[in-house]
Amino acid sequence: MTTNDLFQTGLYIVVLIALAIPLGRYMTAVLDGSSVVVRRVGRPIEAVLYKLAGVDPEAEMSWTHYALAVIAFNVLGVLAVYGFLRVQQWLPANPQSFGPMTPDAAFNTAISFVTNTNWQDYTPESTVSYLTQMAALTVQNFFSAATGIAVVVALVRGFARHTTKTIGHFWVDLTRITLYILVPLSVVIALLFISQGAIQNFESYKDVATVQVTTYQTPKTDAQGNPVKDAKGNPVMVDNKADKQTIAMGPTASQEAIKMLGTNGGGFFNANSAHPFENPTPFANFVQMIAMLVIPAALCLVFGRMVGDQRQGYAVLAAMTIAFAAACWVEISAEQGGNPLLASLHVDQSATATQAGGNMEGKETRFGIVQSGIFTVATTSASCGAVNTMHDSLTPMGGLVPLLLIELGEVIFGGVGSGLYGMLVFALLAVFVAGLMIGRTPEYVGKKIEAYEMKMVSIAVLLTPLLVLVGASVGVLSSAGTAGIANPGPHGFSEILYAFSSAANNNGSAFAGLSVNTPFYNVSLAIVMWFGRFGSIIPVLAIAGSLAGKKRIAVTAGTLPTHGPLFVVLLLGTVVLVGALTYVPALALGPVVEHLMMFPGH
Repeated sequence: MTTNDLFQTGLYIVVLIALAIPLGRYMTAVLDGSSVVVRRVGRPIEAVLYKLAGVDPEAEMSWTHYALAVIAFNVLGVLAVYGFLRVQQWLPANPQSFGPMTPDAAFNTAISFVTNTNWQDYTPESTVSYLTQMAALTVQNFFSAATGIAVVVALVRGFARHTTKTIGHFWVDLTRITLYILVPLSVVIALLFISQGAIQNFESYKDVATVQVTTYQTPKTDAQGNPVKDAKGNPVMVDNKADKQTIAMGPTASQEAIKMLGTNGGGFFNANSAHPFENPTPFANFVQMIAMLVIPAALCLVFGRMVGDQRQGYAVLAAMTIAFAAACWVEISAEQGGNPLLASLHVDQSATATQAGGNMEGKETRFGIVQSGIFTVATTSASCGAVNTMHDSLTPMGGLVPLLLIELGEVIFGGVGSGLYGMLVFALLAVFVAGLMIGRTPEYVGKKIEAYEMKMVSIAVLLTPLLVLVGASVGVLSSAGTAGIANPGPHGFSEILYAFSSAANNNGSAFAGLSVNTPFYNVSLAIVMWFGRFGSIIPVLAIAGSLAGKKRIAVTAGTLPTHGPLFVVLLLGTVVLVGALTYVPALALGPVVEHLMMFPGH
């Protein structure tokens, strides 16, 4: 990496942390109800909402009640989104008169947006109406993000409380997170995007004249659509010209804001954050990258404040930041190194020969390799899935980085809420391993970690790899799975592995060289998305309930400090080793083999 590369990466990290600190303070006040905004401004609004919903905000929930509320709310979300997608042809705000999605595609999309995955195997600007974008997809962008934050707050309460059976109130948490955190921040970010050129309108699509006229030939057809042939049996060709282009319109900026802030990732346009209407300028690109990770970073500080020891939050944040910086270094270096097979012919074809200018294939020239590299790491560190570059065009090592970040559970900052509760699960695993080494019952943040918690940790850690590896195996062994492969060999395997990794970890990005809008992938990926999300949430809430019922124990000379450099190293080692031991065989068959193929004779 050059000095400029280090400066850009460092600047991003510094700005991110600087914004996360005050945001963490504000979020803590909102979540514990002490904020002036909650006590004075929002109380009447909350009272009306609770009355309409028949909710008693003072009656807190046990972990089982909390989990049932989470599942019930999200099942209703799936039904609502599915309904919108199936009947949008009869609903208003559909200027292009789009028809309904197919049942399997609507099923996949509904689960995708409810689980915060936002996997899109369709072209949004030619499939989904304005009303569906706003009332179904954007609404779920808010609610899925709020659900993730609510779950991690419940887990943190488990650490902070003692000898109690409750972990909070899901409907109160959901309401406050949406009203006081997600909505205000989204309004500010949407206005920033509009100021940079992102569109926000309800106009019909525009037909505009192209700068150049393209002439091409097509076979002539008769009234029945059959090709017309000449006397020799050859098709009769007719001249055509393309002098117009259809430009999609729509309420883009509003969806773009919560897409990034809620680590959702679903784009208003198929090109996602490479589209100039979604991501108009380098400054807008920087804002998008900050928006992706600012809440996950702030939640680390919320954790420290809520448990009464800010050093605990800083330790988790430090582990995430170190891993993020290392991933940026590998990603940017791989892409700037390029492909040695494409090195200039006059250069001696040795192991040190590199592609001139680095690998710019699939990248937006407005952003270049460095900003594309940071964006790629940020979106796969989080469970976001937004892209400003084509991941399918990354070098093998450049593709390995986002794939591995997803497979580690997206705990390097991670999704809003899901990243922190995933990292706290690894923290419990880390102190358990440390306890085994010294023959002492593991403790974390004043709570003993015993058999029940470790059983739940095991479920949370092992479920996602099970979904990924079994799903990818079915994909490569079935004809329906391999039918969508356009790139045979190790790259095709990487595409299938990436698809199931992205779905199970609720990321939503893709290598994009795999045709997945088929019944097989729509159904299989939807199942993986659902269990990847809620199969992890339930054991996390079970841990929260168990910890909340325990007494806090005093720190002794034998207690492992979990707020210093030693614990940061232990935590990072646990994350990397678990991911490596689980996924190395699969990664060796995909990006590692493909990387070695770039060096014939070496």
